[in-house]
Amino acid sequence: MQRMTDGIATLSALDPFLRELRFKRGSPDDTAHALQALIDAGLDRLPLPGQGATLERWRALAAVAACDLALVKLFEGHTDALAIMAEIGDGFVPANGQAWGVWAAEPPAARLAAKAASNEQRENLTLHGSKAWCSGAAALSHALVTAWNERDEPILAAVDLRQPDVRVTNEGWMAVGMSASASVDVHFDNARATRIGAPRAYLERAGFWHGGGGIAACWFGAAAAIGNFVKQEATRRADPYKLAHLGAIDTALSGTASLLRETAAQIDREPYADAMPGVFRARLAAEKAAAEVIERAGRALGAAPLCRNRHFASLMSDLPVFIRQSHAERDEAALAERIVKEESSAWNL
Repeated sequence: MQRMTDGIATLSALDPFLRELRFKRGSPDDTAHALQALIDAGLDRLPLPGQGATLERWRALAAVAACDLALVKLFEGHTDALAIMAEIGDGFVPANGQAWGVWAAEPPAARLAAKAASNEQRENLTLHGSKAWCSGAAALSHALVTAWNERDEPILAAVDLRQPDVRVTNEGWMAVGMSASASVDVHFDNARATRIGAPRAYLERAGFWHGGGGIAACWFGAAAAIGNFVKQEATRRADPYKLAHLGAIDTALSGTASLLRETAAQIDREPYADAMPGVFRARLAAEKAAAEVIERAGRALGAAPLCRNRHFASLMSDLPVFIRQSHAERDEAALAERIVKEESSAWNL
């Protein structure tokens, strides 16, 4: 591990790189190679959230999402890992060229046990069990994984995936959408790992919700890319129905963009404050906007681009799966519980 010494990636450098990036959408191998190309070019070193440039970070995630959602799934996980280790890993980040993921899903049947390695420092662990929905598992070199220690406390561990005690399967993902993210099950058989932060630090850190906002930026970026297909077609051949759909798409995306900008600004103003309410609003708004854009784009453009345009078809099949990372009504209820406890109204201009 080494301290970050590279410059911060900028959107002005990322946009032309993405325009020139050539890879086969829908291919896990090509998607993994595209991720590595971004890493090798230093375009993974995004501004850290809560340090004055959260919006620039989210714009970069949105730009990669507009290019390809399976790619941004891996890119967001990698950049999230860098941010997590900067926050609770004593300021250290992976060495250049390493590709990281964050695997934090906790379904009941896939729970990872962490045990302190004998005769070693307490930060050194062995991991045993399984993790589900491990995006990019076959292509990554390292991952941050959630696990449970002997006291049944949640912890975060960094693990080298190239050791023989880690077995990446081809099981656990049947969806057509987001198939190129290769989000499979991974088994650990007393694999060596290093604890990152104190127990519960991963969940209790301020940056947990900052990362959740980054996911909303990914949803927004893909929805905006779909909206641009409708705009381009309306520019070429407008009719009243197409224009009506485009107007509704513009309303949904513009409102979500404003909320994301407001949320990013609030995170930068108060980086250690509880960002959960603002991030939940942004995520729920982005989810609803994405669903509306998908519906209206299909009605506005018909079957032709779904069948003949790989980029459009990929976005339209991947985004419905990706937005299910939202917990939908559960998140709405959690937000409402927070609202009823507030003394002042949240709806003032």
